[in-house]
Amino acid sequence: AKKANAVDTRVIIHKISRNRKKAVTSIVGMDTVPDIKLKDVSKAFSKRFAGSSSVKDLPSGNKEIIIQGDHMDDVAAMIVSKFKVPADSVFLDIDG
Repeated sequence: AKKANAVDTRVIIHKISRNRKKAVTSIVGMDTVPDIKLKDVSKAFSKRFAGSSSVKDLPSGNKEIIIQGDHMDDVAAMIVSKFKVPADSVFLDIDG
């Protein structure tokens, strides 16, 4: 029997201020979660938060999901409940 490789799943969520009152929520590390497509995750976030959501390539080779608006806590709860990511591997990045 083949042994599945345990992937180090780390999802980091942080808020980026755009201008005065506007913000975007950035999610890095969803590509480390097994058996999910980032495009589908992005679409689910778009529906849930009624705003634009997109997948972007990072210079490091990873991918990030960007959602319009400040949804840090709601995104964390949704990742744990809907996408079955363990709560101890989801990190909120507050103030860097």
